[in-house]
Formats: sequence, structure tokens, C-alpha cells
Amino acid sequence: MGVDPDDPHESPANPENRVEVGRRAADAENAEQILRNASDEITGPKRGTGGAGRGRGGQRRGGSRMVTEARSTGHNWDGIEEYDNPLPRWWLWTFYATIVWALGYVLAYPAIPLIRDSTQGFLGWTPRDQVAADIRRFDEANGPIREKLVSVGLDSIKDDPQLASYTENAGRAIFNTWCVQCHQAGGAGASGYPTLVDDDWLWGGTIEDIHTTLLHGIRSPDDPETRFSEMPKFGADGLLDEGQIDQVVNYVMLLGKLPHDAAKAQAGQAIFAENCTACHGENGTGDRAQGAPNLTDAVWLYTRDGAPDPATIRRIVHDGPYGVMPAWSGRLSEADIRSVAAYVHGLGGGE
Repeated sequence: MGVDPDDPHESPANPENRVEVGRRAADAENAEQILRNASDEITGPKRGTGGAGRGRGGQRRGGSRMVTEARSTGHNWDGIEEYDNPLPRWWLWTFYATIVWALGYVLAYPAIPLIRDSTQGFLGWTPRDQVAADIRRFDEANGPIREKLVSVGLDSIKDDPQLASYTENAGRAIFNTWCVQCHQAGGAGASGYPTLVDDDWLWGGTIEDIHTTLLHGIRSPDDPETRFSEMPKFGADGLLDEGQIDQVVNYVMLLGKLPHDAAKAQAGQAIFAENCTACHGENGTGDRAQGAPNLTDAVWLYTRDGAPDPATIRRIVHDGPYGVMPAWSGRLSEADIRSVAAYVHGLGGGE
């Protein structure tokens, strides 16, 4: 298409259009050159030119060998023409070599997943053997200090700089592997999972108490010596009716200095004395021997959005919580359990 001189958007008289007009002229010149090249490829060189007019796609002799030039694919954009050049031989052989290497890897190493396992490979190699060897090497390197850790009293660990440093690092690593899923990072805890950084302990906060809890767990079905206590399901088992549960809930809220109904709390005091004092004590201060929590402080194990509320307390009274902590005696070595006990004791709430 030509340029309309009367159109202000196309007229060369407009300085803003000069670049565009120049680009169009260059495109037209390139298009003519491409057509000439294509015509030369079809008709061949003219007589008497000695092949000087031969287009791409023909043959020319350079030195002592014939050189075949690549043909155009016919694709052109902004003066850039695409040719059908073959891939370099080195590239093709490299590509073929990667295919052979991949097939060899699949046959030699575990590679193809199956329903329950995977192909093992004819070399029989597995990373588990390497990991096991690394663990054995580290255990041998730490053997002397681990033997020393097991032989000393728990109270003396913090007084030995070498043991204190080892248990700090080893205990943290083990805690971050096995304990953070429930107790959260740094022992911050969550609803239903005790925080380990304060001084409120259900089963005692000395290093011996913590060691025993780790060793045997709490209500763990795998250890006959596990710490055990169970709160009755006062509502689910029909021990109290809904009205009595409501009264007990208000009395517990009174003990915890939470907003409550005074009349219901007064009625709930007698019910509490008859059904709850055997574990929580007459004043609701709890009993560590039974893992019964103190109901008079501001520390609550089961909360909603981080704070106690009547619905949560009612659910506890009605259904009875049954939290379980696994026994680690069959999963961790004594040195590892002592390391975790020392680490937890040093988080800030140890007694």
C-alpha cells in the first residue's frame, strides 16, 4: 500500500511520521530483495554470469570441496529470514549420548516407581546405606560424650560445659525433629499441647520429671509404665445432667477469675466438691501426681483462639479430654532422651 500524502497520520511532511515512513521503505526494499532471491533459486543463474547470481539453496565450490547452502523455509519477519540449517553433528551426538546415559541410569539405579516399591537397579545401590553409614560415623565420633552423658546424674548435666553444650545442640535437633509437631517451635505449645516455656507443669518441671515423661509418655499405649490419669466424661457418660454441667462450668470460671454467673457458680461448688476434688483438690489447685491441672491460675491447656471460653470448658467437662504423648524409650536412645530433657528444662520453665 502507498502513502497517502493527505493523511496526517501517513504524510512524510509530518515529522512524527518520518521514522514510520522510513521503516516502511526499508521493509519494501527487503521484500523486493527476498523476491529476487527466490526467483534466482527457481530459475538458476543467467548465462555468462559464472554463477555469481545463484541464490541460496544451490551449490557453490569453495576450495576443493562442494558446499551446499541451506534453503529458505520461506519465513521472514522484519527482514530476518529463516533457513533450514541442519543441526551440528556434535550436538546430535551429545543428544544421543544423553539418551544412552539415561537408559543406563534407569537400569543401574532405583528409578521407576511401582505401586509399593520401585525398581532397584542391577547395582543394588540405595541411599539408605549411605545415610546409615553417616549415622554410624557420627555416633562413633560422639561416642565418648554420649557415654559420659548417660553415666552422670541428670542434675549435673548443666554444670558440665561439655555436656551442657552437647545437650543444647543435640536436644534442639531432636526436639525439632520429633516434638515441634505438637509443642510447636521453641516449645510455645498450642491448644491441647502444653507450652514448655512457662513454669506451669502438669506432671512436674524438674529435669527428672521431664525425663520420666519423655521416657514413658503420657497415656501411651506402648508403655506399661506410662503416666496415666483420665478425666471422666461427665456428660457423655450421663454422670451429670446439662444443668449440673452448666453450674460446674460457671464454678470453674469463678476459680479461674473469668466472667461467670454467680448463682450458677454457687450451685456448682457443691457438685465440684463431690465429683472433682479427688483430682483437682478442694481449692482447684490441681495435683501433679495425677497430672490434674491447676484451675485457679491463668494458664489453660485447652483454649479457643488463645483464650479460655465457656464453650471450651463445657466441652472438657462434658466429653473429658484424653491427650496422649508417646513414650520415647523405644524410639530414642537414653542419650537422646537425656539431651531432650536437658534442652526442654532449659527453655525457661524448668524447675
